[in-house]
Amino acid sequence: MDSYVTSVVSRLQMLYTSDHSSVVSMNLFVALLCTCIVIGHLLEENRWMNESITALIIGVCTGVVILLISGGRSSRLLVFSEDLFFIYLLPPIIFNAGFQVKKKQFFRNFITIMLYGAVGTLICCCVISVGATLAFKKMDIGSLDVGDYLGIFVTSTFFVVSILSFSQSLVLLCCYFPAIGAIFAATDSVCTLQVLNQDETPLLYSLVFGEGVVNDATSVVLFNAIQSFDLSHISPRIAGQFVGSFLYLFFTSTMLGVFTGLLTAYIIKKLYFGRHSTDREVALMMLMAYLSYMLAEVQFFLAFL
Repeated sequence: MDSYVTSVVSRLQMLYTSDHSSVVSMNLFVALLCTCIVIGHLLEENRWMNESITALIIGVCTGVVILLISGGRSSRLLVFSEDLFFIYLLPPIIFNAGFQVKKKQFFRNFITIMLYGAVGTLICCCVISVGATLAFKKMDIGSLDVGDYLGIFVTSTFFVVSILSFSQSLVLLCCYFPAIGAIFAATDSVCTLQVLNQDETPLLYSLVFGEGVVNDATSVVLFNAIQSFDLSHISPRIAGQFVGSFLYLFFTSTMLGVFTGLLTAYIIKKLYFGRHSTDREVALMMLMAYLSYMLAEVQFFLAFL
């Protein structure tokens, strides 16, 4: 009986410690976010520093200070849940990016953006996959496990580490070169967009922004399609199924987003939300956008971007 009570108490203490760490971590995250916003505003006219570089430097310095002061004991404060990011933080980022873009410029250059974002990403994925395969075969490197993968790619982005953590086991290295190619084909244009001015260079800004969005969406669709197949033994049938899966994910995700947007516009126009209640109109628009995101990500396993 005493051992059972002791076990229950220890579990409650661990749960309390975990919850406390989560609260402290979130408070630290919000404080750093506020600091980055203020400093980014102060450096808005600076030629050598921008908001994204400032956020990166502040995050790295904060992590180093916490580890040095605590001697590594408070490292759990630095653990950031990818579920928290993908479910709660990423949707408003995507919504804000799409809401602020100038639609006329985007659709006027739609073909160019699709060539850069979709076709360019496919070419980049193929080049990286084939190059990595040849390089690792030439170096005579055999199968690796998850730890080896994270050791190789830990210097890349948070997106890479988060996606690789979903893989439960990696048996043959050559099977996952296409996934690596899909991950590294995703380029981040945040720093570039921070330097550009949308009013001074509307064409260049539209091309870079559109390419970044389509590039990320194509990479996510590619990765989801690759996860569904065993590419260690490629045959014409598997290749055809892979292409079909890619096209299905791409167009189904697009149609889901378009349908949700049209349905929201119809409801708002039909019920005169804007005339009677602007707060409900904004709330409905944001909630419907979040609903389409969650349907694509959780319910139908499509590409959320």
